[in-house]
Amino acid sequence: MIKNILFDFDGVILNSMKIRTDGFREIFSNFQKDDVDMLVDFHNKNGGLSRYIKIEYFFKRILNQEIDVEKINEIAARFSEIMRYKLTDKRLLIEPTINFIEKNYKAFNFHIVSGSDQDELRFLCEKLKLRDYFVSIFGSPTVKDDLVANIIKSHSYKNSETVIIGDSINDLNAAEKNKIKFFGFNNPDLKKKSDKYIENYNLIF
Repeated sequence: MIKNILFDFDGVILNSMKIRTDGFREIFSNFQKDDVDMLVDFHNKNGGLSRYIKIEYFFKRILNQEIDVEKINEIAARFSEIMRYKLTDKRLLIEPTINFIEKNYKAFNFHIVSGSDQDELRFLCEKLKLRDYFVSIFGSPTVKDDLVANIIKSHSYKNSETVIIGDSINDLNAAEKNKIKFFGFNNPDLKKKSDKYIENYNLIF
């Protein structure tokens, strides 16, 4: 019996992938397009990873340049400014998920665990009037594996009663590492890898 549901944010609650992709292109507009295209490809394949990891990947793996934490944080802050401006549009909310959350937030313990920046995430949830539906909202720079582990431990949740709903392989990996169920959503590539795949929330819960 599922009692605790941990939601990824991007692609599950908010249709934000294109805007985040455009954001990376904007903050790296002074770099070679081919290099930025490689970053965007990495970003699209790793939706659950934090921007901090993606920025570091861009410099170290694509550009073969060193970058320190201070510079990563500076670039991440510029990215967050763009996201705070563009992602508060309620039309970006993913209707099936929002309907399920609004109808069931008193029946389950809902949490958000996201690769998005935590301060930005909480800002967006306030602006989109989602905050009151969730017991907690956590994001990067803490990695998702640890976020999930911390929630389970701090609330004394049973692993057998806890599930992650996500749209990326990183969500699946976080579930596996924490020995909880994974329900895929909004990504057909995850159908065969999920404990259950959500086509319709009413058929799952």
